[in-house]
Amino acid sequence: MTDLRAKAHEADVTVWVGKAGIESVVDELGDQLDDRDVVKVKFLRASRGGTTTEELAEELAEQANADLFETRGNTAVYTR
Repeated sequence: MTDLRAKAHEADVTVWVGKAGIESVVDELGDQLDDRDVVKVKFLRASRGGTTTEELAEELAEQANADLFETRGNTAVYTR
């Protein structure tokens, strides 16, 4: 777990969710998780609408068949 936390901390954001919503990044997140242990996703204000980052992060995890490791602010970290 500590190793994963270190990887999550060091990872750069490689997926951004904007006004097109999470549907537009499901495949990208899946592809990136095929290649690496940890993927960091940033939820821009336009993506949130009336929902929270946590709600969006959980929905994205479900759709991408990924595990939500943690959310912090407007950023979520995913693993498989």
